[in-house]
Amino acid sequence: MRKTKLIANNKKARHLYDIEDSYEAGIVLTGTEIKSVRQGRVNIKESYGYIDKNGEIMIRGMHISPYEHGNIFNVDPLRERKLLLHKREIRKIKNALQEKGFTLVPLKLYINEGGKAKVELGVARGKKLYDKRADIAQRDAKRRMDRAMKR
Repeated sequence: MRKTKLIANNKKARHLYDIEDSYEAGIVLTGTEIKSVRQGRVNIKESYGYIDKNGEIMIRGMHISPYEHGNIFNVDPLRERKLLLHKREIRKIKNALQEKGFTLVPLKLYINEGGKAKVELGVARGKKLYDKRADIAQRDAKRRMDRAMKR
């Protein structure tokens, strides 16, 4: 099993979306950004991915706080960052996003055993309100059953 250090987890995405498929992508970061990521100063809750006019996948809205010792080398915390994927993966994502209702959301950000920052992306479809309520009801029922089994 690979050894990874989880930096940020997007629990909100699993509540708001049905995840159809997921991909692992590298992120192009500057030196001070990776230092902030290693310190865990990242927020991916409001971020999303898209395909730009050059056919590259970018992530928008991911907040990486400026590194405190970075001075002039710090960059804009909300800048768009390029994601690194294989061409066939980009093609599959592009085809999925062209269908109505699909979006690209980051699920988690972590550092792998090689020291590289990776983001897990999910091709997702938004849930309706009744789907969210059904999930909550299922979770509650499971919790009650587990409690009853313990007794």
